[in-house]
Amino acid sequence: MAGVIKKFFLASMFMWMFPILILYAFNHDLIPGVTHLSPHSLTLLSGFLAVISVNIVIAFYIYMAMKEPSDKHEPDAKFVAEAKASVNQLTGKVEDPSQSLKKDE
Repeated sequence: MAGVIKKFFLASMFMWMFPILILYAFNHDLIPGVTHLSPHSLTLLSGFLAVISVNIVIAFYIYMAMKEPSDKHEPDAKFVAEAKASVNQLTGKVEDPSQSLKKDE
């Protein structure tokens, strides 16, 4: 669980840092070749690159999540039984929760 939280924290941190760094670099002429751009073009380009950087971080986070083994996490049997009972109650079906546990096994 600590690994998942660590990955989430790092992805969240990079989603804040990259756009701010990109906007800072464009506004303080740290990127060569952008000084000849008009202010309007500079704003559009920096904003576009900032948005793209966030999407890259999200895509990387999704890739890391999909790379995790699926057998690593097993749902709690009690939670699954309660969830099924709740869904059955909403749909009008009456089913004994102990029977749904037997079906799963």
